[in-house]
Amino acid sequence: MSFNLKQADAVKISLAIRSGELSAQEVCTRTLDKINQQNPTLNCFTTILSEQAIAQAKTLEQAIAKGQDPGPLTGVPFAVKNLFDIAGITTLAGSKINQENPPASQDSTAIKRLKQAGAILIGALNMDEYAYGFVTENSHYGATPNPHDLSRISGGSSGGSAASVAAGLVSFTLGTDTNGSIRVPASLCGVFGFKPTYGRLSRAGVALFSSSLDHIGPFGKSVRDIATIYDILQGEDECDPVCTKRSPELSLPQLETGIKDVKIAVLGGYFAEAWEPEVLEVVAQIATALNVTQQITIPEAHRAKAAAYLITACEGSNLHLANLRSRPQDFDPATRDRFLAGALIPATWYNQAQRFRRWYQQQVREIFRQVDILLAPTTPCVAPKIGQEKMNIEGVELLVRPNLGVYTQPLSFVGLPVLSVPVKRSGQLPLGVQIIAAPYNEALILRVAKCLEAQGIIGVGEFP
Repeated sequence: MSFNLKQADAVKISLAIRSGELSAQEVCTRTLDKINQQNPTLNCFTTILSEQAIAQAKTLEQAIAKGQDPGPLTGVPFAVKNLFDIAGITTLAGSKINQENPPASQDSTAIKRLKQAGAILIGALNMDEYAYGFVTENSHYGATPNPHDLSRISGGSSGGSAASVAAGLVSFTLGTDTNGSIRVPASLCGVFGFKPTYGRLSRAGVALFSSSLDHIGPFGKSVRDIATIYDILQGEDECDPVCTKRSPELSLPQLETGIKDVKIAVLGGYFAEAWEPEVLEVVAQIATALNVTQQITIPEAHRAKAAAYLITACEGSNLHLANLRSRPQDFDPATRDRFLAGALIPATWYNQAQRFRRWYQQQVREIFRQVDILLAPTTPCVAPKIGQEKMNIEGVELLVRPNLGVYTQPLSFVGLPVLSVPVKRSGQLPLGVQIIAAPYNEALILRVAKCLEAQGIIGVGEFP
């Protein structure tokens, strides 16, 4: 078979199936074989839906044989972080405690919409317990290593989602992002990771972590895949009152319209405090490709990170108070200790963090009256080693877990749409750059990313 399923993006796979070059069953079978061979090493999947996936592939083939077009993702296998409800499967959210819950009665809204577009759900993916972490080193289900270097982490909390795309097991996945849980693993694994505006995509049927910060979004191999999946997932949902706004659908030719009049700046100050020189080098590489010379500073970004931590810890711990009191031993120790700390935060601190949030939102709004797009690093370093608790940055020792989101937290804090793009770095570990826009301006982010992709500056690398 000449078709390289491992390297193809979702749009290419779907076109091949709809044209008759490939069959949906063949793609599904090859994907399952690959997962069964590699998952014992990569530990991306916690659930593999073999029978369900093959049955769906057969149904799609029957529709195609009748001359029907099942949708823009026809026959494309995908997988989701294991906090998305899957009908008939218990939603783990990375925990041991949730194993005792009954199976989900229906699919999450996001899964329903992807299936309606012809995509085939093939499994659920490993994550940090209750989405509280940046490492995907789960004491219940094991660590998910980085496909580029198995001694290193994949990032988190959507580590299985990023690693499975990076390894070519599936062409796209879904994850969630509270403080950077899509963007951090996307950067460390070298794939695209998209966090749309807060409230843009439905979270119905998703186990929440911190409701006022949680987003869902896709991981993928190309800008056109991210745009396609984003369009499919859009739309109001009565099951999620936060999800109320829809933008016009993107067409793939829209992404080719160029960025001649787009005002772009690099974020300075807090976002330019170098941890590793290569982190700022990749931002400079993107800025040069876009002819960007302007630099802008968001005031008090370091306080935004701190306030995001307070809100996350308070909201997250509140969801699990009963189990923290009655069965603390059944939590992942790293998660439990942070939840317990969050439960002790005074309410006045939480209220002050929310007041600061409103002020910070106004500062960011003013910046977007000057520019259209901002650029910033995604992570402060390449992927640390599995089990590594601390990292030494210019002589300063810092904890890994709370600091991998240093550049992502101040942006999700006010719900901005952000795409982490993988910068091409031959022979080096991956690093990503964040492309940031004002709320509800996802289309512009994708246009800028398409321009960079066309220049060959960004893209998902090839794997052995």
